[in-house]
Amino acid sequence: MLVHLSIRDIVLIDRLDLAFDAGLTVLTGETGAGKSILLDAFALALGGRGDGALVRHGEAQGQITAVFEVAPNHPARLAADEFCDPGEGQIILRRLQYADGRTRAFVNDRPVSVQTLRAIGVHLVEIHGQHDDRALTDPASHRSILDALGELEGPAREVAAAYAAYQKFKRELAEQTARVEAARKEADFLRHAAEELGTLSPEAGEEEALAARRQVMMQSEKVARELQEAYETVAGHASPLPVLSSAVRRLERRADQAPHLIEPSVKALDEALNALELAGSALEQALRDAEYDPRELEQTEERLFAIRAAARKYNVPADELAALRDKFEADLAALDAGEEHVSGLSAALAQAEANYLTLARVLSKARHEAGAKLDEAVNAELPPLKLERARFISRVETDEEARAAEGFDRVEFWVQTNPGTKPGAMMKVASGGELSRFMLALKVVLADRGSAPTLVFDEIDTGVGGAVADAIGHRLARLSTGVQVMAVTHAPQVAARAVKHLRIAKEIVGRQIEADGVAEDRVATRVSPLAHDERQEEIARMLAGATITSEARAAAIRLLKGA
Repeated sequence: MLVHLSIRDIVLIDRLDLAFDAGLTVLTGETGAGKSILLDAFALALGGRGDGALVRHGEAQGQITAVFEVAPNHPARLAADEFCDPGEGQIILRRLQYADGRTRAFVNDRPVSVQTLRAIGVHLVEIHGQHDDRALTDPASHRSILDALGELEGPAREVAAAYAAYQKFKRELAEQTARVEAARKEADFLRHAAEELGTLSPEAGEEEALAARRQVMMQSEKVARELQEAYETVAGHASPLPVLSSAVRRLERRADQAPHLIEPSVKALDEALNALELAGSALEQALRDAEYDPRELEQTEERLFAIRAAARKYNVPADELAALRDKFEADLAALDAGEEHVSGLSAALAQAEANYLTLARVLSKARHEAGAKLDEAVNAELPPLKLERARFISRVETDEEARAAEGFDRVEFWVQTNPGTKPGAMMKVASGGELSRFMLALKVVLADRGSAPTLVFDEIDTGVGGAVADAIGHRLARLSTGVQVMAVTHAPQVAARAVKHLRIAKEIVGRQIEADGVAEDRVATRVSPLAHDERQEEIARMLAGATITSEARAAAIRLLKGA
C-alpha cells in the first residue's frame, strides 16, 4: 500500500509530505483548493503524462515521490524486482518534472524509462474517476477480470497451451508441404544432381588438400629434372670422374721421378674425386626422394578439376559440395516420404485443432456463465448507488474463427444507463459520476480478485447525496477492509466513514512582484490530517456550507457516530 507521498513545486503545492495508513482515507476541501492537483501529481509519479505546466510558477522543476510497501510475491514487486535489493520491502517511485516539459523517472533511486515506471505503477494503484486511464475501463483487461471472477485462470492456461501446440503443428505442416512442393517441381534436377554429386562424393576440405598435393608433385617434377641433369654432370656419361681417375693413376706412376711435384697434385685430385663421389651420392639420394608416380599427378588433377567444375556448376564453394549433396539427397528423401509425412502432420494438426476447440468451447461457456454471475452481482450493487435504472452488461462475443491463445471470446463491459437507451462501452455511455459508481460497484464485487493494493476514487459522489452518498461511503469502507482506499469527496456521509481524514486548503504564503510590477499574493495548497474534533467541524462545513450552524454540528456528530 501507499505509505508516504512527497510533492515539491507542483502547481499550487510548494512542499507537501503525507503519511498514509491502511483502510479508507478521505480528502476533503472547498472547490479549487487543489484536490485535483494532488491527484495529478500522484498520477505523474505512477507514470502518467508529463507537462511542463505542472511545475510551480517560478521554479525550474517539480518532484513527486511515492513510497509503497508491498509483499514479496506481489506482481508489483515482481515487476520492479531488478530495481530492488534483496530483503527490500519498499518500492519508491520518483518523478522529476522540468518546466521545459522534460521528465525523469526513478525506481528505488535507479533511473528508468517512463514506460517502466508505468508498468510498475499499474500494479500498485488504480485511480477511478477523471484519471481513469488506470481503471477497469480498458477493454483489454476485461477478459482477464472475468476469468479471475470465474476462477478460470487454469482453463485459460490449458487453452493457451493447446493453442501453442495447434500453431506448432500448423507451422510444421506448412513448412513440410512447401518443401515437398518445391522438391516435386525440381525432381528431375534433384535426382540428376544427387546422382552426380553422389558419384563424385566430395568431402569438405578435399579441394584444398588436392591442390596442395598437386602443387607438391608439380614442384617435384621440376626439381627432379634439375637434379637429374646435375647427377648426369657429376656421375653420368659426362662425368669428369673417369678422366680425373686416369690422370691420378698416370701421375702416381711418375711419383718416383718428382715426388715433391706429384704428391700435392695427387692429393688435391683425390680430394676432388672424393667430393665428386659424395656429390653424386647426394644427388642420387635426392633423385630417389623426388620420385613420384606421374599417374598420381594425373589422377589428382582429374579429381581436383572435377570438384572445381562441380562447384562452378552448382554455384557453391567446393567445400560446400558435400553439404549440397546431403541437401539434395534429403530433398529427394523428403519427396519420396513427403506425402506420408504431410499426412502424419495433417492428422496431428487436426487432433491439436480439435483439442483446442474443445478446451476453448468449454472456457467460452464458462465465461458466459461467469459474465451472467458478474452482471447479477454488479446490478445488485447499483440501486443503492442511484443507478437503479441502469444495467451492467458483460458482453462476451464468441467467434470460433478468431482463434487466439486466450480463446475466441472478446469480452467488454457495457452499461445501459436508462431503459430504452442503447447499451454501449462504459467509457462512451456513462457520465463521469456514473462511471465512477459503476467502477465502485465492480470493485466491490471483485474486491478479492487481485485488485491493486491502493484504490483511488476521485469525486465518486458527484451529484448525489443523502442515502446514495451513504451507500457509496458504506461500499468504500467495505472495500477498504481488503485494500487501501483513498477518496476525494464532497459527501459528508462518505467522509464520516474514513479511518483517516485529510483536509485540503489554500493559504497565502507570501507576496511576489510580477513582471508588470504588481504585487500579488503567493498561494500554496496545504493538506492537514484532522483530529476527531476537527473532523467534526469539517463534516459540519460540508453539511452546512460557509456558515456552520449548531444543527450542522449536531448532524456531523450523528454521522460520525453512525459510521
